[in-house]
Amino acid sequence: MRELKIIIAGGGTGGHIFPAIAVANALRKIDASIKVLFVGAKGKMEMEKVPQAGYHIEGLDIAGFNRAKLWKNWSLPFKLISSFIQVKKIFKSFKPDAVFGVGGYSSFPVLRFAQRLAIPTFLHEANSFAGKANMMLGKKATAVLVGTDGMEKFFPKNKIIKTGNPIRSEITQSSFEMEDAYAFFGLKQNMPIVLVIGGSLGARSINQALAKGIESLTNVGIQVIWQTGKGNLELVDQSLRKRKGVCITEFISKMNYAYAVSDLVVSRAGAIALAEICATGKPSILIPFPHAAEDHQTVNAMALVNNGAAVMIKDENVSNELISMIQLMLKDKEKLDAIGKAASTLFVKDADQLIAREILNVLKLND
Repeated sequence: MRELKIIIAGGGTGGHIFPAIAVANALRKIDASIKVLFVGAKGKMEMEKVPQAGYHIEGLDIAGFNRAKLWKNWSLPFKLISSFIQVKKIFKSFKPDAVFGVGGYSSFPVLRFAQRLAIPTFLHEANSFAGKANMMLGKKATAVLVGTDGMEKFFPKNKIIKTGNPIRSEITQSSFEMEDAYAFFGLKQNMPIVLVIGGSLGARSINQALAKGIESLTNVGIQVIWQTGKGNLELVDQSLRKRKGVCITEFISKMNYAYAVSDLVVSRAGAIALAEICATGKPSILIPFPHAAEDHQTVNAMALVNNGAAVMIKDENVSNELISMIQLMLKDKEKLDAIGKAASTLFVKDADQLIAREILNVLKLND
């Protein structure tokens, strides 16, 4: 079979980037001759994380729609036109056989351009509520790969394939000594640990609530691993960062360690974060980001809550409820175990491989 070339487009957050890398690795594992090119947005974290994973990436001059400050969108049409010009050059040079989109505003011009050229396009929708851009792209996509059931209301039924949500392989496939994991964070094995992750970019409300109440946790013997998100570490008081039983960092490089040692996870409700929580079978307190498009994080969270696989706190109540909820849940080990077991039943294994095979099966049929 001839050498295949595949573009993977999208990014903006770890929830888009890490699944994209997982699929790229799965493609290369099936066929090492496949050439993969990433396309993302200049200035976003994919421009750093993708090369670290060993792949080349091209950056587009593009920005997303600002829902909070509408006046800032005046330049968006010009950036979109510019991005299409850049995409045209990339396609002319790379000549892709297929394009796989993982979401994020940089994926739209790439998939739309591929569809104009009748190049097979594959769209992955991780959330339980599809975004408008993905719904538009889904109409002409070769296949729409989804993470959850009930997506027929957003996409043509005949194009939907449930694959689950791909996660970083190191979350479930790495082996290590637990002593090394505890030592990595400087924490003790015989005391409960709560892992707080507001996402790769952080979560202001969660960070503020934790800063306000972290001493209440450590005073009763609860240890904390806290990912503040990029650019937020300096907002945390120096005295808190030096406190015993606490590990505070912008970004956790070894998330497999973090999940392994934690007894409870506090997280936003992005689809990939939830997939990782389910994959590791961890009980969680979910705090959906209230300004996510179509409030899709609440829909994501409720899919777990309705199955007894998590509890949820509204963002507006975080300041008053988070610390007491953490303390309450960690006191009830039986309930923690039940929630964790329920979460593990919702995880779809090998989503990255399923997606890779779907893409390659279509390309082989068209070859």
